[in-house]
Amino acid sequence: MRTLTIEPLTKEAFAPFGDVIETEGSDHFMINNGSTMRFHKLAVVETATPEDKAIISIFRADAQDMPLTVCMLERHPLGSQAFIPLLGNPFLIVVAPLGDEPVSGLVRAFVTNGRQGINYHRGVWHHPVLTIEKRDDFLVVDRSGTGNNCDEHFFKEDERLILAPHQ
Repeated sequence: MRTLTIEPLTKEAFAPFGDVIETEGSDHFMINNGSTMRFHKLAVVETATPEDKAIISIFRADAQDMPLTVCMLERHPLGSQAFIPLLGNPFLIVVAPLGDEPVSGLVRAFVTNGRQGINYHRGVWHHPVLTIEKRDDFLVVDRSGTGNNCDEHFFKEDERLILAPHQ
């Protein structure tokens, strides 16, 4: 099994998969009579139909044992999905490019700096949320509506990957 190299999360490296939600290097302007800096349109919520709604949730995630064998990825074909850390902790991201199914050899891994959120573009393959802390909270912005919005792909045994952040 291939061990994933964990890359620092940057806007450029993550661009094929979605948006990095951060203030660092982002355009901004002043509002509220000059008392507030607005970092505008850091990501766009994508939905498939006009009837869909963008919703806001909180996910409370528990850490998984590491090293982790990456056996599956999921995608949301009808909407984007954003994760914004609420407690300021770094978290891990495992993604693969758009396609009918993820290609094991193209899977990449990233780690945030704890102040970055991410927005997976519609249809991007990704691992479910991966917290580094024992338990962590995330503000999640995604789509609600009719239709199946979660496809799962399970890798064959020889396609599985290892995620080992502590090595």
